[in-house]
Amino acid sequence: MLSFLYARQSGLDDPVRLRRAESTRRVLSLELNHNRDVDRIHGNGINTLDIEVIDGRYMLSGGSDGVIVIYDLENNSKKPQYTCKAICTVGRSVCRHVHKFSVETVQWYPHDTGMFVSSSFDKTMKVWDTETLKPAEEFQFDGNVYCHHMSPVARKHSLVAVGTKDPKVQLCDLKSGSRIHILQGHRGEILSVRWSPRYDHILATASTDSRVHIWDVRRASGSLFTLDQHNGDKSKTSSEAVNTAHNGRVNGLCFTADGLHLLTTGTDDRMRLWNSATGENTLVNYGKVVNESRKGLKFTVSKGCSPEFVFVPCGSSVAVYGLHSGELITMLRGHYNNVDCCEFHPDYQELYSGGKDCNILAWVPVLRQPDIEDEETNSKRGGTQAAINPAFEDAWSSDED
Repeated sequence: MLSFLYARQSGLDDPVRLRRAESTRRVLSLELNHNRDVDRIHGNGINTLDIEVIDGRYMLSGGSDGVIVIYDLENNSKKPQYTCKAICTVGRSVCRHVHKFSVETVQWYPHDTGMFVSSSFDKTMKVWDTETLKPAEEFQFDGNVYCHHMSPVARKHSLVAVGTKDPKVQLCDLKSGSRIHILQGHRGEILSVRWSPRYDHILATASTDSRVHIWDVRRASGSLFTLDQHNGDKSKTSSEAVNTAHNGRVNGLCFTADGLHLLTTGTDDRMRLWNSATGENTLVNYGKVVNESRKGLKFTVSKGCSPEFVFVPCGSSVAVYGLHSGELITMLRGHYNNVDCCEFHPDYQELYSGGKDCNILAWVPVLRQPDIEDEETNSKRGGTQAAINPAFEDAWSSDED
């Protein structure tokens, strides 16, 4: 750490290198925080989480009970032990606009915390006003809504991609309040949709037909290409291609922060990393990634680390993998039932996970503990320094006088 600080101070190194090194160290030391609780509001399993990127302070959750909750993650008590309070709840007892069935996806509007969007098995997607907790717009569909996603970088459009029980991907325009386009190419239910964080017109979709399509929504024709796990011929049109990304349902999609790679998960217990520009399978071997979810799997990728990490729900644990190495780094254990979603907080390198046990757990980096020799020395001097983190201690010693 001191060498990084000296190199940055002297102008010998890129300041970003220090930040990446510390972010990586913090991710590698993640463990369950017993001093931080999250209010338990949901009566059934938690399906989805989302942390807004404007302030990095508020988190949305959606559950199988149809309830949506907004949490304040900031420690207002300034004490080591605190609870992340639920500041707003859209529940059956307080709101007549609540979803009738399970909420599958929630997402903050990427450019403002004044709005968020939720979708549910009640065949609706609702656009909520955060101030009034009332729907500003509601979209009706013919089947269960499994997922939706808004582009994190779009400035020229306000499209929401929606995946339903129907094999057609729906594009809804928030400005006009209508469904403006349909993407055809899949033959099964759409379990996951994801906009690229690099280009506002690139969309990835995953389905129960074992396929992943990459679309340019500016084009009226079919998809750009279909991902092939065997890296076969991509020159065929989407209607002719029989390429499959997995040997089972594809129920999870996640772009890396730079948008250069796309991760997919399937019920064949495999996770694959793809070049998002060419559609090439990079052949990174993550081993067996247990995945029995019949719905969408919400997993996430770190941001600002070197190398980057993948956090994937795996049974009652969260598996942490090296993105490009495929190495299983650790298993985060703490839930009493299956984990359905997890969300990474890039500002503090923290992870939040939600599961069928109705709990949201916080995984935080561990501060470096004092060495045993330091503790023994401090105890001989009266123990006044034993509880101080070494990062804040003075470097000088009176023994040198």
